[in-house]
Amino acid sequence: MILFLCEQKHWQLISSEIVEFEISNTPDEGRRKELKIINGLASIVVKINDIISSRAEEFENMGLQAFDALHLACSENRADVMLTVDDQFLKNTLKIQDLKIKVSNPLKWLEEVLL
Repeated sequence: MILFLCEQKHWQLISSEIVEFEISNTPDEGRRKELKIINGLASIVVKINDIISSRAEEFENMGLQAFDALHLACSENRADVMLTVDDQFLKNTLKIQDLKIKVSNPLKWLEEVLL
């Protein structure tokens, strides 16, 4: 439903250079192709700059893994919400007091938005 609404231009999917990097390094060719198609729906690709790198470093110092920190910093830079199915990542973001973005599970967020 989320991807459909992005495809229909009701919502905007935002990607980033770190998403593109991870997709390009996905070992399974079929999965990599699927991810590229989904990522092709993105209307914006956030470029990693000094501000994002600095913010990612702050997140790392708060206990996030490097890639997770970059994903979060890129999302915080442009998006209203970051959706993830990574429960540990969700749990870790709850500890960040000055977070400027909502982080949620896609199903939980969709229920909140549509109800």
